[in-house]
Amino acid sequence: MDRLNAMRVFVTVVDLGSQSAAADHLELSRPVVSRYLAELEDWVGARLMQRTTRKLSLTAAGLETLPRCRQLLELAGDLQNAVRQPDDAPRGELRISVSTSFGQAQLVDALAAYVKRYPGVKVELQMLDRTVNLVDERIDLAIRTSNDVDPNLIARRLSVCRSVVCASPAYLREHGTPRQVEELSRHNCLTHAYFGHSLWHFEVDGQNVAVPVQGNISANEAMTLQKAALAHAGIAMLPTYQAAAALRSGELVRLLPHARPRELTLNAVYTSRKHMPATLRSMLDFLAQRFGDEPEWDKGLS
Repeated sequence: MDRLNAMRVFVTVVDLGSQSAAADHLELSRPVVSRYLAELEDWVGARLMQRTTRKLSLTAAGLETLPRCRQLLELAGDLQNAVRQPDDAPRGELRISVSTSFGQAQLVDALAAYVKRYPGVKVELQMLDRTVNLVDERIDLAIRTSNDVDPNLIARRLSVCRSVVCASPAYLREHGTPRQVEELSRHNCLTHAYFGHSLWHFEVDGQNVAVPVQGNISANEAMTLQKAALAHAGIAMLPTYQAAAALRSGELVRLLPHARPRELTLNAVYTSRKHMPATLRSMLDFLAQRFGDEPEWDKGLS
């Protein structure tokens, strides 16, 4: 018996919920699927599934066997990846989660470059402005900007996320330009619903300063705040990965250059270092090299 294929059939039957669906997925006949299951049960020495015309359910032995089969199949895949030739390109699928602002501003271009280099990789991108559960939502990799990492996950630093306080020239002509961070309290500040909603943090002359702010527009993602700033609605604190182009063009003006907003770490977050697929490792290396500690989007911003 080909035990690895028998395990693969068993796992596929469980995942898809029926032998006929597994047969279609694996391009096997229904009798071949049944034979693999029967041979696996003979080898294990126990019945793994209760099978009726309407329902499939795992026995106690099946519940014990299933995770071990998954682990052995993963190990077999890792073994194949380990002995590939060095020039063998990554292939497979990755599900990646990222915030809307970073996804549209930076990650989409990075992924386009990656799949051009490795056309055997398929990426499914989930742009969500919430923290996803990697296990429940079957996410291979999440890109997050935070200084706090879930201790149950693995985080690899990709870059730094800096912010800048800015406004449009038209807003500043009408309302004046703040010279000290304390003056922000007298302006209409466009705030993020989750980050620094009513308190903006700075480092000024080596001291940490927190400034209370308020305004008439708040949003849960930074692209909306940038559009509001471009529409002359107020002063915004924006990530440089997003605002850099508007700052260079003069559509937005950087304010308070002596005050440095709190920096965050751009992390790649995943569930485990053990048995990491070669494609995921390749993506991590690619993103770390592309972004780096001094990312391209910060160059030229004084």
